[in-house]
Amino acid sequence: MVEMKLKYPGLIRDVLPSGNLRWLVRVEGNPRKRITLMVGPDHPQFHEAYAAARVGVSLRPTKTPVERAEPGTVGWLVDSYIGHLDRLIAAGQASPLTMKQRKPFAEELKAHTSTSPRSYGRAYRDLPMAIPQEELARFMDSFIATPGKAINMRKFLRAMFKWAVQRKYCTSNPAAGLEVDYKSQGGATPWTLADLEKFRACHPKGTQAHLTLSLFMFTACRIGDAITLGRANEIKLNGEPWLGWQPEKKGSSYVEIPILPPLLSAIRSQSVIGPTYLLTGYGKPFRSPEGLRNRLKKWCTEAGIPDRSSHGIRKAAGHLLSINGASQYEIMAVHGHANASTSEVYTRGVERQRLAASAASKLARMDW
Repeated sequence: MVEMKLKYPGLIRDVLPSGNLRWLVRVEGNPRKRITLMVGPDHPQFHEAYAAARVGVSLRPTKTPVERAEPGTVGWLVDSYIGHLDRLIAAGQASPLTMKQRKPFAEELKAHTSTSPRSYGRAYRDLPMAIPQEELARFMDSFIATPGKAINMRKFLRAMFKWAVQRKYCTSNPAAGLEVDYKSQGGATPWTLADLEKFRACHPKGTQAHLTLSLFMFTACRIGDAITLGRANEIKLNGEPWLGWQPEKKGSSYVEIPILPPLLSAIRSQSVIGPTYLLTGYGKPFRSPEGLRNRLKKWCTEAGIPDRSSHGIRKAAGHLLSINGASQYEIMAVHGHANASTSEVYTRGVERQRLAASAASKLARMDW
């Protein structure tokens, strides 16, 4: 037995005849009493187990979700994949926003109950990870009323099973051929001119509420970008003030747009100046999009439009741009869209109106 002098007094490193290694701790005040640790120095709960042993308590480490799950089950696969994402984030190879988006889908998948005759009523977490594609298709049918959620769940399933196949946990990806045929109900409701007037009447210039509306309206930014924009993003082009930023959403193009007079006036009218334009009631930047989302919800309720959202302002900006003659590609530049099809939703209806008006004008000139 060889005592290893680290920064942990009383810690003993013991090599057994079999070659295996174990760690023991002398109890403080009673050096003859030694407690064998259940984990080594590389375990995340080692320090806690060592501290307990020094006062004479043998602590069993809490099992991780992967350790608790039955190997080969959906629960084990999901927890293993989430653990992989955790490691990617720790290494700076993935965004914490990815985890925030995917974690709820992981929990929902594990909790869902099977509709297959042989496993009817059992939670997915306890079933084999090789889910038949027909079972996954029935699972996706539970999202008929929420097409956007269905698309995101499919992305999660495809990514997870692709990861599992590459590591030979699974032999095939049952989510690869899944289709989502549900029609979108249009998502967030675009703000009307009446909505904008109500909000501005309730929250005049100089308030954070007014600045928030102005920032969304005249930049068409997403809420995740809104909480980070500030004077550091201001640039000068041809002597005029512009904003430049890289949207956080994966695949988005870099955005540079002029700061129009209404937005510039809203920015300069603020009495409290911080590292970001939008600040909490304590004069600090918002820690998360959810914080600003909740605050905006309160402001909308006060203005008598409780069912409006920040994304609805973004959609309103897109529609107004189109109505006022902006092309599909001009809207792409403002919204940071990388694909033309994404911005087409704003121009399609307006373009049809223009074509209808043009066609009708030709009928009006007919000699009837």
